[in-house]
Amino acid sequence: MKGIVLAAGSGTRLYPSTIAVTKQLLPVYDKPMVYYPISVLMLAGIKDILIITTPDDAENFNKLLGNGSHFGVNFSYKIQNAPNGIAEALILGEDFIQNEPCALILGDNIFYGPGFTGLLKEATKNANEGHATIFAHQVKNPERFGIVEFDKHNNAKSIEEKPIRPKTNFAVTGLYFYDKNASKYAKTLTPSKRGELEITDLNNVYLKKNILKVETLGRGFTWLDTGLPKALLDAGAYIRTIEENQGIKIACLEEVALRKGFLNKTQLNKILKDYPDNDYYNYAKEIVNSWQN
Repeated sequence: MKGIVLAAGSGTRLYPSTIAVTKQLLPVYDKPMVYYPISVLMLAGIKDILIITTPDDAENFNKLLGNGSHFGVNFSYKIQNAPNGIAEALILGEDFIQNEPCALILGDNIFYGPGFTGLLKEATKNANEGHATIFAHQVKNPERFGIVEFDKHNNAKSIEEKPIRPKTNFAVTGLYFYDKNASKYAKTLTPSKRGELEITDLNNVYLKKNILKVETLGRGFTWLDTGLPKALLDAGAYIRTIEENQGIKIACLEEVALRKGFLNKTQLNKILKDYPDNDYYNYAKEIVNSWQN
């Protein structure tokens, strides 16, 4: 299975902070924002990851992430020249996907909660069996999101993009698992009134074919969209609270690589010895040194 992180867009809602740097490279507490979506793909067992970004930001992403070998993964890069919609990522990534199932995640989304790895495993299984899976989370401002409506059996009944009168308050989050036909279906879409290839339209293709599954992220699960200044600040405060209270790191890519078996203890110790003495890397070193498997 392949993975795509869409880390393009102009980030105008965060101006002036994002005039010189894309929002996905801004810090969310103690690590770059893009670490969070990458960690989700890694938790799903995905090692081949395409980073889609803008012409201005590609060099900085490469400087930060390189080829991914220090995380036990393989990073590739692709340019999105204009913000033409989320679904375009699957067209830009067609050669990378190569008719395999894939997962697409937005570069400004953060997921954290119980049972998440199990949900990712199930979504991967669904994609391999020819289904798509999206994740829905309750929100208090549903008119800002793509909204999913359920029937009495809790199956998806409709998906609407930013409805004036939302039928539910379950928003479709920025994480999508698709079968091998995602690029083919994306190429059949026509731009919306705002000139974008809408991911909601692609999800509706799968819904009409009766091959769309929806996983609801329940109470106690946190989904954060960090595209606004307040949301970015709140996300940093949330991550800090969890990490300090529990003594863990969320989205520590070295830890994920170790736990998923992408790199072993010896490999990580060799990599980490060259990194500075700070809170993030000291945590990673402690995890690796105490690893027993």
